[in-house]
Amino acid sequence: MADQYARVIIDISHEKVDRPFTYRIPDSLSGMVKAGSRVRIPFGSGNRERTGYVVELSSQAGYDRDKIKELTGLVEGSVTAESQLIELAWWMKERYGSTMNQALKTVLPVKQQVKGREKKYLRCLLDSESLSAAYEEAARKKYRARARLLEAFVSTSVIPWETAVSQLNVTQAAVKPLIEKGIVVVESQHQYRNPAETIGRKGESGERAYVNLNPQQKAIADDFCRRYDSGIRETALIHGITGSGKTEVYMEIISHIQENGKESIVLIPEISLTYQTVMRFYRRFGNQVSFINSKMSAGERYDQFERARKGEISIMVGPRSALFTPFLNLGLIVIDEEHESAYKSELSPRYHARETAAFRAKQSGAGLILGSATPSVESYKKAKEGIYRLYTLSERAKKDSRLANAEIVDLRRELAEGNKSIFSRLLQEKIEDRLEKGQQIMLFMNRRGYSNFISCRSCGEAIKCPHCDVTLTLHKDGRLVCHYCGYSTERPKICPSCGSPYLAGFGAGTQKIEAMVQERFPGVKTLRMDMDTTSRKGGHEEILAAFAAGEAQILVGTQMIVKGHDFPNVTLVGILAADISLYAPDFSSGERTFQLLTQAAGRAGRGKTAGDVIIQTYAPDHYSIQAAARQDYQMFFKREMAYRRLLHYPPTWGMVTVQMTCPDEQALAELSGRLEERLKSGLSKLPEVELIGPVNAPIYKLHDLYRKILYLKSENYDILIKIRKWMEDFFDSGESRKDLTVQYDFL
Repeated sequence: MADQYARVIIDISHEKVDRPFTYRIPDSLSGMVKAGSRVRIPFGSGNRERTGYVVELSSQAGYDRDKIKELTGLVEGSVTAESQLIELAWWMKERYGSTMNQALKTVLPVKQQVKGREKKYLRCLLDSESLSAAYEEAARKKYRARARLLEAFVSTSVIPWETAVSQLNVTQAAVKPLIEKGIVVVESQHQYRNPAETIGRKGESGERAYVNLNPQQKAIADDFCRRYDSGIRETALIHGITGSGKTEVYMEIISHIQENGKESIVLIPEISLTYQTVMRFYRRFGNQVSFINSKMSAGERYDQFERARKGEISIMVGPRSALFTPFLNLGLIVIDEEHESAYKSELSPRYHARETAAFRAKQSGAGLILGSATPSVESYKKAKEGIYRLYTLSERAKKDSRLANAEIVDLRRELAEGNKSIFSRLLQEKIEDRLEKGQQIMLFMNRRGYSNFISCRSCGEAIKCPHCDVTLTLHKDGRLVCHYCGYSTERPKICPSCGSPYLAGFGAGTQKIEAMVQERFPGVKTLRMDMDTTSRKGGHEEILAAFAAGEAQILVGTQMIVKGHDFPNVTLVGILAADISLYAPDFSSGERTFQLLTQAAGRAGRGKTAGDVIIQTYAPDHYSIQAAARQDYQMFFKREMAYRRLLHYPPTWGMVTVQMTCPDEQALAELSGRLEERLKSGLSKLPEVELIGPVNAPIYKLHDLYRKILYLKSENYDILIKIRKWMEDFFDSGESRKDLTVQYDFL
């Protein structure tokens, strides 16, 4: 029998151990060791026994076989949630390019136990006869507090400490003699924080919420469960129009997964969706549900992962970090609104939750469901090719609900005809109509702040952040703010460049829209939802709950108001500037625009009353805007894929971006130049690879750091991964600098 080898990562987090060590698998362990196994190994010159995790099996030694040590043995109970997550970390390191330390910090975000809350109880150890005697003695000696406590023990043997203090007026001094005599003992119970309970109580109706699925919903749930039970664990894409009831399908399938003793992870892209989503899941599954998000404390996050680890919950809801919930019996992963950019990490490793979820699902033998009204072109292409199983929901779940009527307004014509307002004449008419009828309105502007930027009318210079290559945004309080690094300063009275007093704000953000609404429609209660109004904990829930309760007729907001929310009384959505995302320096800007507009349009008319959508734009003929107005995904997909094929963009070709960042502008230019020369020399033998750049990044300076970027494209994804590894060697050599950072982003 040929020798088998295991690549093992030592169970420590240290840069210098950021590589696997090779060990021979002894015959006694043959067939027992697999990826993720926890093993004992001899390590170092003294062969001190250490614990490690197997990340890969191989028949190749890689170097001199005579120098390779053997595994000592398997750790008892070696298949743990941690071992699965460490195997996942290794995959992410190899796939996306990062250190193992960075990958471990990503998949194990809660590394140290945070001091939890303890609940204390008093337990009586006496039988009834001895208890009566102790009570009589305390009463005779006039130990009133002690007597009250002993009398209470007649009806129950356990009393919470807080009850003894608040209701029986017992002090620690009164209890101490009872403890010393062995009459009473103090017991402590760790109390986990459960934030889902708070949300659950707000919507508690006394009964579990079961929804009767319509024929389309039921057919999808039944087919997925039937295939799941037959052992087919696949990736399914549910393409359902807005309001088609995808969440009800998820819950029906999750219920089936629970019956099989398995756990589920539900990913949502926005913290603003947490409140409504968790409410719906809590009503269906009760205390089996928990959630995490970025606004929670370290203690709350730790507790939720501990509850998952111990099997106290079976459903975790949250953003992409919830993907690393330490469930051992994971049966299903759901990625709702799978098209959202929030599922892509901005930090190394720059993983995509969709790809990473697919690996974890395969690792756990779980199913994976992707859901969206506007699927990413990558996912829909795979569904069309049969790589994913495609399900379609073509009608709204509510019987009397239908898609809103959408109209496109050409802002060029509005201006030519004398309307200089941000509100087109048609939108103003619609707003007035809805206000008279007592219905609600949502106004979408994907830019926060009061004005987009401040510019001098004399010299034309815009006021920029001194640390970033971006203009500062004017807020209503008169301060200029950088939305990248947080730099803030008072609005100057004169131009810093030429001294002119003629400074003016250009563009409009959500703050200014709110002010203009209040000026145009005085007395109408308005709410605003953006990063500024939701920065504190609970901010999202407060605004959404107030709007749902009818405390305001108009909600102004950024993209966080147009995703997944269901307000039956909203019958008008106004999209004030559809072009903002259309001209972003990104090949997927058309897709992003179509998704945003379609999702925004889907907020109107979700109840019995028909809805309207007004799309204001300077590019009324663009196919993304036309397709969004019609809610026609097939039209959009056909045009977008033709554009991607023509220019060799994903998903027709693979692409990796390499971003180099350095505080020294000259050094960055020299280093990127040397890299370009080496790449061109090597790629001359690889005609199937295209190189673009290096060029200045769209935001060249950020946080006082200069950034350059290059792009590599190829139909062969494996070649791109090999080139990335070559570049890692290049940057690890003497060619690089310690103050240079490099990020790889696979698209």
